[in-house]
Amino acid sequence: MKKLQIAVGIIRNPQGEIFITQRAADAHMANKWEFPGGKIEAGETPEAALRRELQEETGIVVTSATLFETLEYAFTDRHISLWFFLVESWEGKPWGKEGQPGRWVHQQALEAEAFPPANEPVIAKLRRAQP
Repeated sequence: MKKLQIAVGIIRNPQGEIFITQRAADAHMANKWEFPGGKIEAGETPEAALRRELQEETGIVVTSATLFETLEYAFTDRHISLWFFLVESWEGKPWGKEGQPGRWVHQQALEAEAFPPANEPVIAKLRRAQP
C-alpha cells in the first residue's frame, strides 16, 4: 500500500475566508475542492513542504504558519498522513498557478461533501472555530 505524507495550507484572510482550489479532473479525488498543498519530499520537514507547495500552487510566500491538525486517513489503495497548517500571514495574492480554479470561502460556509473525505474533521473544526 502506498504511504504518503502531505502538507496542507489553510490560507485564511482577516475576514475569516479561506482560499481553496479544485483538484484536476485526472487527479485522485478528481474535481473535489481542497486546501492547497502536496507531498512532503524525503528529508523535508512538513513546514518546508508547505512553503514550497504553496509557492508552486498558489504563488504566495508563507511568512507564518501554525500547525492546526494532523490526521491519518486510509483509502483502499493508499495511506496518507496529513499535516494541516493555518496560514494567516503571507506575501502575494493566492491564485491557481497551475491552472486550477481557486476561490475564497468563509470558513463557516465550507461544505465537507465538496472535499475529499480526509478533510471532514478539519472542516468541522474550522466551522466551530472563530476566525
